[in-house]
Amino acid sequence: QVQLVESGGGLVQAGGSLRLSCAASGSIFRIDNMYWYRQAPGKRRDLVATITSAGTANYPDSVKGRFTITRDNAKNTIYLQMNSLKPEDTAVYYCNADLWTTKWSTDNYWGQGTQVTVSS
Repeated sequence: QVQLVESGGGLVQAGGSLRLSCAASGSIFRIDNMYWYRQAPGKRRDLVATITSAGTANYPDSVKGRFTITRDNAKNTIYLQMNSLKPEDTAVYYCNADLWTTKWSTDNYWGQGTQVTVSS
C-alpha cells in the first residue's frame, strides 16, 4: 500500500505565504514525477506544479514566480512554497505521484488534499 499525505494548509491573508508538504510512504520502489494540483469549489482540478525525479520544475503562468515546488528524494517528500497568495488561490491542494511499487509495477497516486483559504 502507498499513501500520500499532505499537510500545511490553512487560512492566510492575501499577500501572505504558506508551505505545503506531501510525504509518500508505504511500498515504494521508485518515484518519478510528482505534482501539485488544486481544485476550487465548482471548478475542475488544475495542475499547479510538476517536479521530476531530477528536480526539474514546471508551473503554469497562473502561479509562475509565486509558487516553488521542491523535492527531497531521501524523504519521498515534496513541498510547495506559496508566496504572494491571492484569494483566487483558494482551493483544496492535492499531491500526486507517478510511483513504482516494484521494478515492474507502476501507478498514479493521489493524496487526500489540504485546504488553502486566502482571505482578501
